[in-house]
Amino acid sequence: MADFDYVVVGGGSGGVATARRAAEYGAKVALIEAARLGGTCVNVGCVPKKVMWYAANLAHSIEDAGGYGFDVEARGFDWARLKAGRDAYVERLNGVYAGLLERSGVTVVRGWARFTAPGVVAVGDVEYRAPHIVIATGGEAEIPDLPGAGLGIDSDGFFGLARQPRRVAVVGSGYIAVELAGVFNSLGSEVTMLVRGKQLLRRFDALLSDGLMAQMRDDGVTIATDTRVESLTRRDDGTLEIRCDGGAVYSVDTLIWAIGRRPKTADIGLDLAGVSTDGDGRIPVDAFQNTNVEGVYAIGDITGQPELTPVAIAAGRKLAARLFDGRPDSRLEFGHVPTVVFSHPPIGTMGLSEDEARAGHDEVRAYTTRFNSMYYALTAHKRPTAMKLVCVGADEKVVGCHIIGDGADEMLQGFAVAIEMGATKRDFDRTVAIHPTSAEELVTLR
Repeated sequence: MADFDYVVVGGGSGGVATARRAAEYGAKVALIEAARLGGTCVNVGCVPKKVMWYAANLAHSIEDAGGYGFDVEARGFDWARLKAGRDAYVERLNGVYAGLLERSGVTVVRGWARFTAPGVVAVGDVEYRAPHIVIATGGEAEIPDLPGAGLGIDSDGFFGLARQPRRVAVVGSGYIAVELAGVFNSLGSEVTMLVRGKQLLRRFDALLSDGLMAQMRDDGVTIATDTRVESLTRRDDGTLEIRCDGGAVYSVDTLIWAIGRRPKTADIGLDLAGVSTDGDGRIPVDAFQNTNVEGVYAIGDITGQPELTPVAIAAGRKLAARLFDGRPDSRLEFGHVPTVVFSHPPIGTMGLSEDEARAGHDEVRAYTTRFNSMYYALTAHKRPTAMKLVCVGADEKVVGCHIIGDGADEMLQGFAVAIEMGATKRDFDRTVAIHPTSAEELVTLR
């Protein structure tokens, strides 16, 4: 039996953050991880995805360069070379995480952790005991239960592709689906999206979901709505045959399931610890990340809180401060969490959609603009930008900010600070615009 002050189950972004912070406060910490350090985000999520997104953007820039007087052409694209560089970068980050934990004094245990009792987890034959144990095991992709589903791959499999498929089907309508579809399309694959409902990003403001669907179609992506996959089969020539309801049949080289993620909480002995889960396997927590068992906590995607890396990191650091730095009120306060979708074009969004605001407030006003960024003044292909501020009450407090267009991913962060502080439309109006930029439109809306 090895005794610690704090045992962290899971070495993703949230687990590493809480482990390091607790160690900095003087706690004796063990972090248990069976796979690569960094979790989904570093290894098969936001980091390698952003590399692919940058590559896709470069493809667009080459197309646009002629409008600015450059005589250039893309003479081939080497997927394998890009993959090799991307994977090497991720491997370096794995080493960075290991170094940070070592310098913080965290004991890293390699293997699969299972609770054997409240306050005790085991890795193989070795048990680790602590008065405080946090579960940070993250999530994994959903694969549907239908004939031949295993012939497709998930988002993890996307990063394992050794060569670029010529024809790709992406099943799903959420942010992972649109991001992967956008990358494939920009890099030259023929892309079909199979969407169960009528729109992409259905929980987003209509300005964003409608705008992205229109732009992706304009860029050549086929989007089949009201479509359910019924089966997959492998043909003799190696292609996949996808049969859908209504009789539609698609032939592709690769199918990617992007229909959602589920918490990775099975087979870690939660029942032996007495930790409750909901019907989807998520672990309910209170505002302080407490589970129903004293001394056991949960952070990140397994909790039902926003499935975003910065949320897991912030929650983990706040928890460490509460447990080991004498700050009993330390907790993550969820306001309007900003997020970005690395689609083509990118989306930045924060707060309430216009429909959500109207459902919950009597006095709502939305300010909207659509325009072509100055970047496209000389290019043949245009990608419009659209923005919306959603305001409520007599003082027009800004409760929603929605942007689709080049630079949306970078410009939202600064506006998010203002909105989190309670900015009103008048505060936006009083701010001097930076010209010529797309961002200035947010402080000149009428």
